Amino acid sequence: MARRPRSSKSTVRRRKSKPQASWLKRTLVSLLLIGAFVLAAYVSYLDYTVREQFEGKRWSIPARVYASPVELYAGYEISSKNLEDLLLELHYRQDYQLAGEGSYYVKGGQINIRTRAFNFGNTPQESRKISVSFTSGGIASISDSGTGESLAIVRMDPVQIGSFYPTRKEDRILIKLDEAPQTLVQGLLSTEDKDFYNHFGISPKGIVRAMWSNVKAGGMVQGGSTITQQLVKNFFLNPKRTLRRKLKEALMSFILEYRYSKDEILEAYLNEIFLGQDGASAVHGFGLASEFYFGQSLKTLNLHQVATLVALVRGPSEYDPRRNPEHTLERRNIVLDAMHTEGFIDAQQLSEAKKQPIGVATVIHRSANRYPGFIDLVKRQLKQEYKEDDLTSEGLRIVTTLDTRIQDTLEKSIAAKLKQLERSPKSNDLETAAIVTRRDSGEIVALAGGRDAEDTGFNRALDAVRPIGSLIKPVVYLTALEYPDRYTIATPVSDTRLEIPAERGKTWSPDNYDNQEHGVVPLHKALAHSYNMATVRIGMDIGLAKVANTLKSMGVSRPVDLFPSFLLGAQPLTPLEVTQLYQTLAGDGYATPLRSIRAVNAADGKALQSYPFTVRQAVDPAASFITNTILQEVMYAGTGHSAYNYLPQNMALVGKTGTTNQLRDSWFAGFSGDFLSVVWVGRDDNKPTGLTGGTGALQIWSELMRQVSKKPVSLVPPDNVQMTWIDTASGLLSNEGCPGAKLMPFVDGSAPSQFADCGASPESGESWLNNLNPF
Repeated sequence: MARRPRSSKSTVRRRKSKPQASWLKRTLVSLLLIGAFVLAAYVSYLDYTVREQFEGKRWSIPARVYASPVELYAGYEISSKNLEDLLLELHYRQDYQLAGEGSYYVKGGQINIRTRAFNFGNTPQESRKISVSFTSGGIASISDSGTGESLAIVRMDPVQIGSFYPTRKEDRILIKLDEAPQTLVQGLLSTEDKDFYNHFGISPKGIVRAMWSNVKAGGMVQGGSTITQQLVKNFFLNPKRTLRRKLKEALMSFILEYRYSKDEILEAYLNEIFLGQDGASAVHGFGLASEFYFGQSLKTLNLHQVATLVALVRGPSEYDPRRNPEHTLERRNIVLDAMHTEGFIDAQQLSEAKKQPIGVATVIHRSANRYPGFIDLVKRQLKQEYKEDDLTSEGLRIVTTLDTRIQDTLEKSIAAKLKQLERSPKSNDLETAAIVTRRDSGEIVALAGGRDAEDTGFNRALDAVRPIGSLIKPVVYLTALEYPDRYTIATPVSDTRLEIPAERGKTWSPDNYDNQEHGVVPLHKALAHSYNMATVRIGMDIGLAKVANTLKSMGVSRPVDLFPSFLLGAQPLTPLEVTQLYQTLAGDGYATPLRSIRAVNAADGKALQSYPFTVRQAVDPAASFITNTILQEVMYAGTGHSAYNYLPQNMALVGKTGTTNQLRDSWFAGFSGDFLSVVWVGRDDNKPTGLTGGTGALQIWSELMRQVSKKPVSLVPPDNVQMTWIDTASGLLSNEGCPGAKLMPFVDGSAPSQFADCGASPESGESWLNNLNPF
């Protein structure tokens, strides 16, 4: 019987199934290939990201700004209490063992200190133990605690007053792995990653062990992430906890382990791990954390302190030793137990370390710029030579000229005096600006940009351009005195009304503040009492252009409008420009550029730039000496006399008040033997204050100088200036025994040739200072 043929329909079905299977297989293969390609591309991207960030500039390190370091020496006027206050400001801690840098203790009238090492650029300073003894006047002696050797001078590490941060406000002190204490590495391996040197980025064994430890403890005591994973999480990723991020973390951990050695990874971890929050700034790395919590460098920490820092890894907020000391102590002891279990420390070390208190330093704020007005000036000067990125990422160390004690005194003086001044109904909403410099060097030791010391807004010391009033007058008289054949200290000048042609047929006629004419007066009296009419007559006679040139020579580069009102201070200047002007007078005619920076060093301490003392002759020293002599008369008998309600008369102060129209601006500029200060008081809306230079700015100036100035002015006449006895009534020659006779300076050949009724012959005093009588 013939076989029956198969159905054509089933044959077709079998023929169709083969192409379908083949298509599915090809699709799956394609998808796998595409997935493999995407994964490979993604891994390549992650590899590029890891290498780009890890091999480039890993961290942006903010520049650190320091105050001027305090130098201690025998005879330095500082009490035991004030030195202890300084140590506390530097965040030194009390420790009778002086076990680490930045420690001290007081015993038997002595302060014993273990200083911190600090690199000043060309002069690195090692840590040393010293003993400081005191007398009623200050430091009696300084000796090395170990050898007993007497020390001539000891420079303390400077106070950090601010930082220049990048956009992301992080801070760290970079350390190398071989600089880290061995106990730090041991503590991390014991608690964070026992298998660090054996795994490839992820440790399954560690995950299981962590889960078991947490179950036994009934809480989180151990994490499952490796040190590599923690580094990836901190360095590359955001804190979101998602499956995608965990996968990314694992892949990057593998890449990091493949590309770099274990030691490179561990060193990066030591510098990257987040360990706390200092205001708006994040504290990263163990180098900065050591200083933030203990006030000393990492290499000087003891075992229990290192264990405390390791404890913070698990949660800087939860284990903050300042907010949660008991919780921190518990976690620290867990770290110590783990180190003992792993054989890194013995039983005795464990027992001794557990006995120690947490012992963190008082709160150390490094992120905030303590003196924003001064920091603003520093940054502006640095920007002339450094890019913004250099200031916010290269870890520069900037040593400035600021004296924190004088700055604090200035701020307190402003707060107290403005409050007093505003008791008058005419004086309210006052603002101020002030600058203090060292007379001999032009170093700015204090600066206030406004009455609010913490205000980071408008900096009036640098940017408030206001008419300076009578502060310009010494420039007018100094210019005239450069022509001794025409003007001397005793030259009669007319303080009577005058009219000067102005635009469109009008005239300008200045008045005195008291609306009086004073007739013919000697030149020194016209300046001492700030007579406007006499000043304009002298200025117009000498010439506006010559006065403007003198102003420029004294350091003011701002363009000047050559109108007669310029002679009475219509020219606006900033307090900084006024300070530069008077710094030249304080320098006896030699201009010294104002400085706020002493040195800029690299992160490793290498000196990058110094700002040496420079000086140039700006005006005739003889004319400058005579002008300063008259400005002493301003203080003894003129508009600045109220300063002697605060300071002794033997200070021989030099200064000048300034007041503008309708009492809108109150100025004072003056100096003692050691400091020059300029103060402005006014209102931001330019409304009247009801204050003259004497009743406003001078009050702040006097209160400040009373507290900071110790040295009287000693004016030394140049060789071509002779001191001659003059009859003040007639301006003619006299002698020491005559009534009304005063010793006055004259350039050789410019003294009067005729005698007053009293005085047969002129006599020159051998010592101007010894015979100085208050005007």
